[in-house]
Amino acid sequence: MSPLPRPRSIRARYTAVAAGFSLIVLAVLGATLDLAIRYRIQSNIFDQAERVASQWSAAARNGVVPHRIPAYPPVDLVQIVDAHQRVLKSSRRASATTPLSRLRPPPDDRFQRQIECDGSGSCVILEAIRLTPDPDASVVYAGIREPDLLATHRLDYTVVAGICLITGIAAWTTWVLVGRTLRPVEAIRARISEITVSDLSLRVPVPPGRDEITQLATTANQTLSQLEGAVEEQRQFASTTSHELRTPIAGLRMQLEEALRYPDEVDAQETLRTALSTTDRLEAIVNDLLLLARLRSADPAPPEKIDLGELVVAEVNAQHRPVPTKVHAPAGLRICGSRMQLIRVVDNLLTNAQRHAETSIEVTVAPVEDGVAVTVADDGPGIPPAYRERVFERFVRLDDGRRRDPGGSGLGLAISRDIARAHHGTLRVEDSRRGARFVLWLPRMGACR
Repeated sequence: MSPLPRPRSIRARYTAVAAGFSLIVLAVLGATLDLAIRYRIQSNIFDQAERVASQWSAAARNGVVPHRIPAYPPVDLVQIVDAHQRVLKSSRRASATTPLSRLRPPPDDRFQRQIECDGSGSCVILEAIRLTPDPDASVVYAGIREPDLLATHRLDYTVVAGICLITGIAAWTTWVLVGRTLRPVEAIRARISEITVSDLSLRVPVPPGRDEITQLATTANQTLSQLEGAVEEQRQFASTTSHELRTPIAGLRMQLEEALRYPDEVDAQETLRTALSTTDRLEAIVNDLLLLARLRSADPAPPEKIDLGELVVAEVNAQHRPVPTKVHAPAGLRICGSRMQLIRVVDNLLTNAQRHAETSIEVTVAPVEDGVAVTVADDGPGIPPAYRERVFERFVRLDDGRRRDPGGSGLGLAISRDIARAHHGTLRVEDSRRGARFVLWLPRMGACR
């Protein structure tokens, strides 16, 4: 058996659920109300009939009942019937020959209630009282014809109409309220459908208030802003990368074409050495680009506890460097992070300092506030304040750097800053009396996850 179709619209689903729930609850309440009204009406009629029957029962025992019993509305049916089912006395509206009922209460239970119906469907709600416990005692009947509210389905129809009306109001109210609630969502959906990768400047409308939809719109706008920035950064990166790669590739192609066209005029060995140097620079650029891509998109490696002082000392002593390097790095300054990435940062800073230093380099590792700072200072020409942020941009190389190291990729400092940010740290150029002073700050962590 296939399940019932589910409405695609949230508005329709909520309306159907509200209508169904209201219908079930109201049906139970309606049935209870119908039964309660019927019971209440019947109970009132029985009480009235019992009072009248008790009155004429006492009168009959005293022998003071008139031949035509006067009626006490609304109890207008009164009879006194003997043990042989003969009507002895009756009211004007009751039959003088046919008893209202054949019910005879037993001697030990003289009061009995009964609803008597004839073949035509007409019913009488009556009270029967036995005059005495004697076997041949007469019975007093007092009753009222069943009201139309009980005899017909008028009460049932009224309750059903009320249930349908209230269910309809509940469904309409739910439809209107859910529609009003979802109106901002529809506006957000329509605006998002207009946003394309080529144009991320559009923003979704933010409805007033502080509800969940407002928070959703605000978060969507923040995400779009971040996405726009990331896409713009990727475009600039792709443009800069293509430009940086195009230049050495074009130079390499020109050298090779000259060697093929003019074999007698071009020194083949020199051309090969130049081509190999260009290839090395292309390889360095590609490797750095791959590292940048891994830093931005790959899942981070599990962090490990690292003694930053020991790491810096080991990296300084790992290679022979032409410019003397002084190290002040006490042990015990531990952080959490990726050892390979931090080695890359320290190596980039040392390489950059070796490139520009005149006579010496000084490396210091020291606790600063709630972190550890690695300072690499050289006595070279330094970096003008206007270029201290620009040197961290991709493929940016100052004239002095190009002159001292033509084969560099221009990505080392950009990679180093990205690694610092990935470790929740910073990398910046600070003031120095002479030369450049790079400061890497990393937070100290109590435990690695």
